[in-house]
Amino acid sequence: MSGLKERYRKEIVPRMMELGGYRNVMQVPRLEKVVVGIGLGEAVQNARALEGAEQDLPAITGQKPIITRARRSIAAFRLRTGMPIGLKVTLRKDRMYDFVERLIGIVLPRIREFRGVPRDSFDGRGNYTLGFREQTAFPEIDYDKIDKVRGLEITIVTTARTDEEGRQLLELFGMPFSRD
Repeated sequence: MSGLKERYRKEIVPRMMELGGYRNVMQVPRLEKVVVGIGLGEAVQNARALEGAEQDLPAITGQKPIITRARRSIAAFRLRTGMPIGLKVTLRKDRMYDFVERLIGIVLPRIREFRGVPRDSFDGRGNYTLGFREQTAFPEIDYDKIDKVRGLEITIVTTARTDEEGRQLLELFGMPFSRD
């Protein structure tokens, strides 16, 4: 079992019950899944753009990505329904806890001039989205082997009902929120 999952059960659940006034352990918010995605707008013109990202995402997450496709056509972007426009990976259970542990403990501290993650990136339902400008923040990515610097987005989906519950849960996990 993951160290973060163990900590959640032994430390975070009792603390959340105390803070939130929950009467039942099952009411306590928990992590549901983590979605890591790379948007590839350039894939419309360059079909090889997907290939580079297809090497990066499994290295970061340890799981094979699926291709996301355009839902509708947009003439201004030369985009047609069904064209590949990105990649994503959905992590659950132990892989999710391992990824969040690596994100908080290794990846975020590696960022230059890091002052914490934004506090206001919640969606209104307790889910948190974090964007990276480049995939090189992850130690699994070899800087010499990347073809292009790409951004990626990490969404942490929780069972929290409000942003405040979600923020409290992520703070107890050790997410370094900025103070401003």
